[in-house]
Amino acid sequence: METTRPKVPAEAIELYNSFIHGGMSRRSFMNRLNRMAVGGVAAAAMVDALMPNYAAAQQVSKTDDRIKTSYETVPSPSGNGTIKGYLVRPVSADTREAKSVKLPGIIVVHENRGLNPHIEDIARRLALANFMAFAPDGLNSVGGFPGDDYNGGLLFNKVDKPKMMADFQASAEWLKARPDCTGKIGITGFCYGGGVSNNMAARMGDGLAAAVPYYGAVPPAAEIPKIKAAVLVHHGELDKNTAASWPAYNTALTAAGVPHEGHIWPNCVHGFNCDATPERYNKEASDQAWALTIGWFNKYVRG
Repeated sequence: METTRPKVPAEAIELYNSFIHGGMSRRSFMNRLNRMAVGGVAAAAMVDALMPNYAAAQQVSKTDDRIKTSYETVPSPSGNGTIKGYLVRPVSADTREAKSVKLPGIIVVHENRGLNPHIEDIARRLALANFMAFAPDGLNSVGGFPGDDYNGGLLFNKVDKPKMMADFQASAEWLKARPDCTGKIGITGFCYGGGVSNNMAARMGDGLAAAVPYYGAVPPAAEIPKIKAAVLVHHGELDKNTAASWPAYNTALTAAGVPHEGHIWPNCVHGFNCDATPERYNKEASDQAWALTIGWFNKYVRG
């Protein structure tokens, strides 16, 4: 029999968003949830509803016979020395008939918790769309994603952020230079990774074909004219602070002559794409945003 999920108040979802972005300790989070517990919904039940369930959300199995996966270590001399990541390719690209066909590449950048199972699943979904995807783990220099988001967030705060950005750029340049890549790459990311996607577009100039940031921070105004990649932006309407950055970014991208689109998805909160956190997930908007994302990459990275 299917278990009925408790109704979680909107304030609890906002509290969770603050917690996972380092806005409070676990103890403070639980104390505030306890004060918020109403209508028979206990804090423990709300925690269960808010925390990610990666197994339930997985769309493409790690053992799916349509893909080939491996963990690769990439040199990053300007960053932390090396960075490890998850490489996924469609098996169809390795058939005898397709051996001479190269694939466009997509970098997938995680949130502020490291390379968790949801981000690996995103990479596998891209491989099924006939891209070669590489998802680097920015926590590599401190031991890698530890297996849970809370401790991943604690490790994230210990990493040198400029060096981590250099690691992501090294990952992009490595993917672009692979002999089985067409030499055209794009980037997508979520929350922190969305900000990386925007900023990588400014750092790499015409070395990047497209960027699709989900609810990410924008680059400094002085850096935006350096962007040459086509930019597709996704925000949730209820993610007020992040969505508020779109009008000025839109104006700056227009002034810079950058091909771009922005979508503010109605009734969506921060993290609306993440099906591992059902209380934030909006399936309708997520499906539509994903279709636009694949279309954008097909047009600007594959095309």
